[in-house]
Amino acid sequence: MTFPLFIAKRIFGQEGEHDVSIPAIRIATIGVAIGLAVMIITVSVILGFKHTIRDKVVGFGSHIRIESFMAQQTASPVPVCISDTLFRKLKSMPEIRHVERYTLTQGILKTDADFLGVAFKGVGPDYDLHFLQQNLKTGKMPAFSAEKSSYQLLISSTMADKLNLKVNDRVFAYFITDNVRVRKFTITGIYETNMAQFDQLFCFTDYPIPLKLNGWEKDQCSGAELLVRDFDQMDVAAKKVQQLVNRDSDRYGETLTSQTIQDSYPQIFTWLDLLDINVWIILALMVCVAGFTMISGLLIIILERTQMIGLLKALGARNSTVRHTFLWFAAFIISQGMLLGDIIGIGLVLLQQHTGFISLDPASYYVDTAPMELNIPIILALNIGTLLICVFVLIAPSFLVSHISPAKSMHYE
Repeated sequence: MTFPLFIAKRIFGQEGEHDVSIPAIRIATIGVAIGLAVMIITVSVILGFKHTIRDKVVGFGSHIRIESFMAQQTASPVPVCISDTLFRKLKSMPEIRHVERYTLTQGILKTDADFLGVAFKGVGPDYDLHFLQQNLKTGKMPAFSAEKSSYQLLISSTMADKLNLKVNDRVFAYFITDNVRVRKFTITGIYETNMAQFDQLFCFTDYPIPLKLNGWEKDQCSGAELLVRDFDQMDVAAKKVQQLVNRDSDRYGETLTSQTIQDSYPQIFTWLDLLDINVWIILALMVCVAGFTMISGLLIIILERTQMIGLLKALGARNSTVRHTFLWFAAFIISQGMLLGDIIGIGLVLLQQHTGFISLDPASYYVDTAPMELNIPIILALNIGTLLICVFVLIAPSFLVSHISPAKSMHYE
């Protein structure tokens, strides 16, 4: 153990004996604790919010979608043929977790009192239902089939509220192509994601229903949806998919193209990326708060310990030794404040995760409670960064000890 560290530990252990330094130490400790706690909560909220919104968008559109090039140029459904050979190649990619075909058509849900235009998405038993199960509000999931048409329907709470529908109700759907076709569906479940632009558009039914209503062949569909294993590796997976399918044609002559979820909804992901700017601003402000409280606290402690500084110098201690002593002492205070900040910050995040006591307006924020996500590596980085920055900003104030002479320090006795 070095001499400055030894002296700093002795001072830190005897801080209660000096009435002048107690408020300064407490204020500095609280300043660091509040700063770190706010940083942990801010990062947890932004991470939770971004990942929650991202997962909701992906739940409706997957990570990568393969469809006809003409489907991106028109609002009308355009069929493509995703052959079994191409399907197997996509599934064999190490970056791809799941591949599923889907069908899509447009129609009108009508009751005696009102009507609503919606998109009917046909899915089969291989469809990844995890997202829909998580957001199922009432009822149960339909037994989606790739062969039979049971005319079961999963609608959103937005549709149910507008049309005054509930589980087990029957509703007529009108499909207008060359002529008007009518189908009668049974509502088996109602989901709610609070993403208005999706909730008011998509309802889910059996895979063959849109296929037959569109008059497509059995091997045709609206496209294929791909889920990647790691969102951070989506660009790598997207490039491989592009090399495999882009500008290729199916057996009916339709040109295939692929698109990531970020390309499909750029406005949402751009908005989420802008949240990072807010994080950096808050982190900078909180580090400044912690740094300034530590500077003021250290100056008060140095002035209060003037006699001790003079005594150490009289015994032969160099200015650097005395400075290192007070930097070590400051590091102990910072560490104490960081421990308190971790307890407060992580505690509040866990409390929100388990109770959801902070509620939000779903119409504005797409979620009804503030989502928070603990990321241990980021929290460790915040702790290390706070410690290093706070100690660094104290280096200049610590030079105050070089202006204290042993002779003059006796006047403070």
